[in-house]
Amino acid sequence: MRALVTGGAGFIGSHLIDRLVSRGDHIVVLDNLSSGQLSFLDHHQSTGQVKVIKGDLCNFEDVHAAMNEDIDCVFHLAANPDIRLGTRVTDTDLKQGTIATYNVVEAMRRCDVKKIAFASSSVVYGEGAPLPTPEDYGPCMPISLYGASKQAGEGLISSWVGTFGLQAWIFRFANIIGARGTHGVIFDFIHKLRKDPTRLEVLGNGLQEKSYMEVGDCADAILHVMSIANEPLNLYNLGSHDTASVRTIAEIVVDVTGCKDAQIEYTGGDRGWAGDIPKARLSINKMLESGFDVGMDSEEAIRHTAESLLAEIGLEDES
Repeated sequence: MRALVTGGAGFIGSHLIDRLVSRGDHIVVLDNLSSGQLSFLDHHQSTGQVKVIKGDLCNFEDVHAAMNEDIDCVFHLAANPDIRLGTRVTDTDLKQGTIATYNVVEAMRRCDVKKIAFASSSVVYGEGAPLPTPEDYGPCMPISLYGASKQAGEGLISSWVGTFGLQAWIFRFANIIGARGTHGVIFDFIHKLRKDPTRLEVLGNGLQEKSYMEVGDCADAILHVMSIANEPLNLYNLGSHDTASVRTIAEIVVDVTGCKDAQIEYTGGDRGWAGDIPKARLSINKMLESGFDVGMDSEEAIRHTAESLLAEIGLEDES
């Protein structure tokens, strides 16, 4: 198979590419490198299986040129990685989410590419959904601009399935964490403690509680589901069995970093920022029934991530 991976030099994309390369696929990466890093793909240089194109998904010509590389399947993972940015620059998710996804599916139509996997998010369900939230919950009413762009992306893809005969796999992710992470709560906590080992500021009251899925589990789940689900449109939640609170994450990061005297200080309120959903947990019954289960629960994934990111920072410091 020859796959196009948007955002392939990024966090989830690079882990997915590891698995695609290992099974013998050839990959074209389209990434503007705004948050992705070519170093995440360095270990594939000698294989000849990965071609990187630096381009912008907001530019249709860039997307069309990459799609015209004899592509069999698209893994559309690229998006704005910082949900909070949308509260300050309000067209960020419109451009990097909705318009980018339109460009992807329209380029697929013009190049006669028929298969797409899309990285959506649990945030499309909005606030007040039953926990754990099943795929058939609705109506979905997202409260963040990022969530709105993901829901719009799902709508575009489902309409291209119905109108132009695409086949799609839409994955609504829990919080995906792990090695090579470049943003998120664990990344932020580690860098705050590196600046001041005596104090850790936590946004909100620390009682926010969500599911966390290790990125390797996420990549494996994507490929497993695509191998067994063969409807024109396939929708799956991907997550773990349990949740962890922000307070628990702070305590784990303090422990892993060795900053055991750090004072954890909470800013207050029930959420970290406008558009944040304080409590979220996906139903993963459909994923489990497909024959896939995760290797790590939320706390194991959090500790693994903290240890991995700390090791990566140590390597950066040595270089």
